[in-house]
Amino acid sequence: MKRLQLCVLAAFSVLLVSCGEQSSDTTTTQAKQQNYQWKLVTSWPKNFPGLGKGPETFAKHVERMSNGRLKIKVFGAGQMVPGFEVFDTVSSGAAEMGHAGSYYWKGKAPASQIFTAIPFGMNATEMNAWLHYGGGLELWREVYEPFNLIPFAGGNSGIQMAGWFKKEVNSVADLKGLKMRIPGLGGEVLKKLGGIPVALTGGELFTSLQSGAIDATEWVGPYNDLAFGFYKAAKYYYYSGWHEPSANLEFIVNKQAYEALPDDLQAIIEVATRAVNQDMWDEYTAANNAAMQALVETHGVDMRPLPKEVMLALKNASAEVMQEQSAADPLFKKVYGSYLDFQTKVMKYHHISEFEYYKNRANSNQ
Repeated sequence: MKRLQLCVLAAFSVLLVSCGEQSSDTTTTQAKQQNYQWKLVTSWPKNFPGLGKGPETFAKHVERMSNGRLKIKVFGAGQMVPGFEVFDTVSSGAAEMGHAGSYYWKGKAPASQIFTAIPFGMNATEMNAWLHYGGGLELWREVYEPFNLIPFAGGNSGIQMAGWFKKEVNSVADLKGLKMRIPGLGGEVLKKLGGIPVALTGGELFTSLQSGAIDATEWVGPYNDLAFGFYKAAKYYYYSGWHEPSANLEFIVNKQAYEALPDDLQAIIEVATRAVNQDMWDEYTAANNAAMQALVETHGVDMRPLPKEVMLALKNASAEVMQEQSAADPLFKKVYGSYLDFQTKVMKYHHISEFEYYKNRANSNQ
């Protein structure tokens, strides 16, 4: 009898394990067969070159790789929510994803600004290296954790132009009282030198510049600036982009929505964001030169470097701003410490690699 009872119990245990495995397998299979419909809100005009194209490309990659199981509808700024409401919309779950610039959220999380650009900071190559191999992405996710968001790098326009100005900039004094659209830490630097930073989304820039509501604006670079027709509203186009040496963009995902996906769809999102991150930078590298040529040769734009005196003043003011921001917010200090440490180290190598190569290449063409 005891042997019989043991045999029955053993058989029953095997049956339970088998049923559990079948149940688990069934649940996994059902999750992989389920279809998902997501909304992605952006801070850019619908299908705008570069910035707006990136989210569209991402959505196509995801649908193709998932065989249609995850379809994402992309909304331009103002179609579902205004461009500056992307963060809150995704955080609340009203949309599952967003695409924007992290420096737009400095009022919510001061350290968020670092993940777009730091004046006189790292370029796109260095920024990507810090994010993906220097601990930057982990810090970014720490900053966004209280907001129910998971960030991913979402593209880069590379070094930007200093901007469009209705009047010449010959000295630091010309910055005093200047009303300029310039977000993030760059805006804080301008303020320190007596300028007036103004927060505007891309769709508002041309009319604001044309009407005189602002005296100057930075946006991106020749590729996007030509598309907006800024040359019709301002005569002077200054370089280089001290304020955004790498304009890193972001995909943000609602945490609950992401965790509800099966593992393979989560992996598809991760891989697709990495693909778009590189693709956007490739696009800007290819398109900026032709656009710059059109601006100068076709539209007669007066393109100038900022005076050395102005650039030096901006650099000194930037150092002051970074010290003040670090003192005011412990998390900002932590993130900036990691950023600055990585920049200091990578600059040593790039000084003898990239920088020396550029000099030698230029000399060989003379």
